[in-house]
Amino acid sequence: MADAGFVDGMTPYLRASLGAHGERVLDSEGVPVVPGSAEVGRRMLRATHRRGDERGREALAEAVAEAVAEPGNEDALGALRQVIRRALSKDPGLEGELAALLPGGGAPTVIAAGERSIAAGGNIGVAITGDGHGPVRP
Repeated sequence: MADAGFVDGMTPYLRASLGAHGERVLDSEGVPVVPGSAEVGRRMLRATHRRGDERGREALAEAVAEAVAEPGNEDALGALRQVIRRALSKDPGLEGELAALLPGGGAPTVIAAGERSIAAGGNIGVAITGDGHGPVRP
């Protein structure tokens, strides 16, 4: 089975692409390019779909449809990740192709989502969000 951390790291891209494109995310034509995470996720899903056998393509399409139908359902998104894990275990070269699609060619990416979120790729010291906070004194 493929590295769970790698597939779990795809989640923000998958979520963005499903939100932007819906079930059309797997279509090869007529889908507008949306910059950023949504396009990365679309390319990852398209690559997984393209390299799969008929059974794998059907499973991926079903998992996409379920995740689109229930956008807040983490189980549906988890089922999609599980289909991707199976595809990765059947095709060892797929992980390299998907990693190359990530910003930085597979280097870790940090994404902040939500009000007052902070994203840091390393130690940034103290980070406080919210109202009413003054400067931090040593």
